[in-house]
Amino acid sequence: MDYVFCSRNVVQGKFGSNPGPTRYLEVPANAGNLSPDMTIPRRDWFDRVMAIAETRRTPQNRPVGDVLIYIHGFNVSQALTLARHRAIRKGLEALGYAGAVVSYDWPAAETALNYLDDRTDAKLTALRLVSDGIGPLSRYIAQGCEISVHALAHSMGAFVLREALDDADDRREVAATGWTLNQVMIAAGDVSVDSMGMTAKSSSLYRRSVRLTNYSNPYDAVLSISNVKRVGVSPRVGRIGLPADAPRKAVNVDVGIYYDEHRDAFAQVTNSDHAFYFSSREFLKDVYLTLLGEIDRNVIPTRLERDGKLYLRP
Repeated sequence: MDYVFCSRNVVQGKFGSNPGPTRYLEVPANAGNLSPDMTIPRRDWFDRVMAIAETRRTPQNRPVGDVLIYIHGFNVSQALTLARHRAIRKGLEALGYAGAVVSYDWPAAETALNYLDDRTDAKLTALRLVSDGIGPLSRYIAQGCEISVHALAHSMGAFVLREALDDADDRREVAATGWTLNQVMIAAGDVSVDSMGMTAKSSSLYRRSVRLTNYSNPYDAVLSISNVKRVGVSPRVGRIGLPADAPRKAVNVDVGIYYDEHRDAFAQVTNSDHAFYFSSREFLKDVYLTLLGEIDRNVIPTRLERDGKLYLRP
């Protein structure tokens, strides 16, 4: 089974591309798409996710484990979201990850022309990521679980994550709860470089995470300045990398050398410069080692340091 929480509307028995009430889905292994029929009670969904997340017990009999939340980008069908979710889960499991992987399916349309509408829907439903996902998981942790909650955001999913944390801190009833993300990872992030420094807009993102890793690809044509109709006029963090004034808990990993040397291997991936991450074992290995959090970010073996910068090893 796969586990997804979804904030889309339902039209004639199928999910639409506009905001709707949050549903908690238990997806059968043979399903190729998401359906409202997969909805299960919220409490059952969290109980099952937490059971998967648990990998061991402390001497005091407290559950220990991990939950990774994947947040998709724009212009991504639900079928593709599910496929990428499974690629992440299976790839990490093959490397030894024993925790849970869940996805937040916010209402993106399936056309690049819908960029501005998607961005609006992303902002409208961003808080659900916290109120209906991170928040309830944190309440389990407050009850004695030692489960670490992590996030992996791709493309506009980075915007969703940042807006979610910013919006949550603006709401007293949400901000008052003691939730924190452990490892936050952003790949091909569709947010401006300038906004990812120590600005008011990103302060909650940094404050509510233990460590943030940004993966940038200078060959990412989807995030190029020439694509201003889709991403705006500012350079994007998924192409250029983090700004110089990013806090010390944040680190940038440039995947450009790796992608350039292996681009033929990703030839069948649509917009591979932007989306190869899900097909890359080396990237998923870096994510896995980041989730473990056992060694310093500068000596993770999937990384190469050159001139003070970190690169994914080719």
